[in-house]
Amino acid sequence: MKTPRVLYICHNHPSFHPGGTEIFAHDLFGAMKRDHGVDAMFLGCADRLHRDRRPGTLFQTVGRSADEMVMWAGHFDRFNLSQTDLHAVVPEFGDFLRVYKPDVVHFHHVLLVGVEAIFLVRRVLPRARIVMTLHDYFPICAHEGQMVTVKDKALCDRATPDACHACFPEIELDKFVLRRGQIQAMFGLVDQFIAPSQFLRQRYIDWGLPAQKIVVLRNARPAVEPAPPRSLGANDRRDTFGFFGNVSPFKGVPVALEAAQRLVRQGDTRFTLSIHGGMPFQTPAFKDQVESLARKSLGTVALRGAYKLPELRQLIAAVDWVVVPSIWWENAPLVIQEAFLHRRPVICSDIGGMAEAVRDGLDGLHFRVGDPVDLARQMRRAMDEPGLWERLAGGITPPPSLADCAAEHLALYNTLSVDQRRLSA
Repeated sequence: MKTPRVLYICHNHPSFHPGGTEIFAHDLFGAMKRDHGVDAMFLGCADRLHRDRRPGTLFQTVGRSADEMVMWAGHFDRFNLSQTDLHAVVPEFGDFLRVYKPDVVHFHHVLLVGVEAIFLVRRVLPRARIVMTLHDYFPICAHEGQMVTVKDKALCDRATPDACHACFPEIELDKFVLRRGQIQAMFGLVDQFIAPSQFLRQRYIDWGLPAQKIVVLRNARPAVEPAPPRSLGANDRRDTFGFFGNVSPFKGVPVALEAAQRLVRQGDTRFTLSIHGGMPFQTPAFKDQVESLARKSLGTVALRGAYKLPELRQLIAAVDWVVVPSIWWENAPLVIQEAFLHRRPVICSDIGGMAEAVRDGLDGLHFRVGDPVDLARQMRRAMDEPGLWERLAGGITPPPSLADCAAEHLALYNTLSVDQRRLSA
């Protein structure tokens, strides 16, 4: 069977914004080229937050690579996930498709490029297969895809016009109905959806996507040599905790910092909590909140700042436990897979893709989402219960390899190719 030519489309490039979606999409692209000889192109999008528009074409290279491009797409309607630049972005993207002629177009997001890009692919390349990985809930939720209410940050389990209007009273009720109808109409042109977790798959089924069009394929990380466990003295505890990832309100870092404060008030100042991650695009008020909470923890908390992926092994070698305190549902956080690659048990919120990935009492611990008291309780248990770390670390199942993940994706592409030929016969 002929190896397909694949175009990967993402809302950013990990060189500009190293988020989980960008990192996985780029890793998959690289594994397809390296391990399977796939003719592939990675197309990230950018706006003024990441790179200025330059004279001439909207397309720019990334470094010296000939198969990685950035498309400047700064005119974007974030509410409707719609690309509004009909005079530049839409025709130039169409020309790009005509020149590259991919057999498979794999969307990893529609932010910046716009949901109408799916229709453009179908119109320009009617025989191409369109695949979309659903990495989050942006199409469902107008609140940055968080499925958390705007006012009180309460969890929201489904989007309805009334519930969404309550979050955004300045937006007329019927606009939420139109938003959903437009996005679902464009999604109707997708041949196959991929969900990295069963939880997210069910959310999109409840929202209205056909169950038979969504397959679960787990994300994966490149193979690494696991970091050795931290050496302990005779009277030492497993009392070093680490957070890894971009620091934002929805990642729950304030919950972890408040839990640390509670442990300090209980008289324990021998543990450490290291926050590894930057705060890109966050408000001064949020940054002040994080820094203030850290200062009140009497030296038990360290804000380490942003890190690069090659540094992760060294950083994780210094911790016993990885804390994932997100206050939203999440999908399939890469940080959990990274922790498991290094045999570090995870303490996480008890909801969504986190609770699916971490088995409470088997390879990690759950705590009540958004509850610093319960997180402090589990941190105390993690430090004081004899043999707990060894039992949980021994229960970790290694996550899927990137090579296996790429092979699963390629098999899916080829299945769609066979099905398409049958339909056209």
